[in-house]
Amino acid sequence: MSREMVMEQPSEKQMLFMRAREKYVIFGGARGGGKSWAVRWKAVLLCAKYPGIRVLIMRKSYPELLENHIKPLQTQLAGVARYNSLTHEIRFPNGSVIKFMFCAKDGDLMKIQGHEYDVIAIDEATQMTEYQIKTVMACLRGANAFPKRMYMTCNPGGPGHQYIKRLKERRFRSDENPADYVFIQSLVTDNKALMEKQPDYIEQLKAQPPRQREAWLHGNWDVYEGQFFEEFRDDPAHYADRKFTHVIPPFAPPPGWKIFRSFDWGYARPFSCGWWAIDFDGVFYRILELYGCRQDHGEDVPNEGVKWIDDRIFAEIARIEREHPWLKGKRIQGVADPSIWAGVENGVSRYDTAVRHRVYFEKGNNDRIPGWMQCHYRLAFDENGYPMMYVFNTCRAFIRTVPTLRFDDHVPEDLDSSMEDHAADEWRYFCMLNPIKPRTAVEQQIILSDPLNQLKRK
Repeated sequence: MSREMVMEQPSEKQMLFMRAREKYVIFGGARGGGKSWAVRWKAVLLCAKYPGIRVLIMRKSYPELLENHIKPLQTQLAGVARYNSLTHEIRFPNGSVIKFMFCAKDGDLMKIQGHEYDVIAIDEATQMTEYQIKTVMACLRGANAFPKRMYMTCNPGGPGHQYIKRLKERRFRSDENPADYVFIQSLVTDNKALMEKQPDYIEQLKAQPPRQREAWLHGNWDVYEGQFFEEFRDDPAHYADRKFTHVIPPFAPPPGWKIFRSFDWGYARPFSCGWWAIDFDGVFYRILELYGCRQDHGEDVPNEGVKWIDDRIFAEIARIEREHPWLKGKRIQGVADPSIWAGVENGVSRYDTAVRHRVYFEKGNNDRIPGWMQCHYRLAFDENGYPMMYVFNTCRAFIRTVPTLRFDDHVPEDLDSSMEDHAADEWRYFCMLNPIKPRTAVEQQIILSDPLNQLKRK
């Protein structure tokens, strides 16, 4: 290299990132951890060490690439390597290359078809979908001796939240080798350079609303920016007392509880059928579900349907209701997506097919904003910590998808319908069938110190 490259002293977490030898390295988990800096310098150091290596740095948009990577590297590598604005790449004298690409939508992936890279870094990986990440991951290959590694930086939230969260929690599929993955948590307090230059940044994070503060400051992956159902809780510590949790273990609904069925149709996207019980106080319990999602090695492939024809869907619903001990012999009232009455083929609607299998529905109220508000009302905890609905922990699709849903960027009170919202939609139809009035929501009190047990007794 013709000039010495000067880099700031990295933090301990950034050094762990730099030294990681696993194939897939996930770094971050909160705001201000120095993730983009680590990605840039890791790429530069690899290019300096391995002549001819090919590195790809990717973000969701080109302006993000320009501000977070291209401009800083142009300054830091002046006289060392040159940036080509036509090909969007930095070339080093030893033949190494750092390529920059963005992926705002699936169509952008066409640009990397057939490409090979030795090292790939996706900055803010949770802003991309699992499909997009996996497609980029397929470019990590090459018939050479260079290390093959993929680096993903991230914050909680975004389309890829659930995928990265699963890897962070080390819940691997059968085709994933746990030894290939490492997650390095980095908080703003780990970024010593930022703390010295902008010590008030941590106060900015502390001033955020509680949910946002949990995600940005503490790296809490159960709450995050833009989360639509931020009230939703799955707390195993409260499964027994059912306080401040919506998820509980299953039990057989007692005699006398009413049973309902809600349905949202899908083919290329998943269909969702949920069965509900209502107790004598009007509390909902999601007791069973049938979710038409394609599986890969025993895990749901997000937002990909099983492509069942209508006959098969309603035949399976009918079979479950005939055979399941909680449902057989029960009078079940159904509510469904109004579109099943309109989807006519050869003079037969989807509802006609359902009726042929003795599966009956009434049209769901499809007013989205009032429907979502009913869902929020049901999730609200009262002064004792009890909500107006529970979900059995066997209802995996609901628990997987509902907490990850986000607000629509263009309709502030609505949910982003491009996400995997099928279980949420049929839940909304059911809530509109049994509406309730709002009540004052109560947050769970977090007791940090109570040596005399005064707050707990209260």
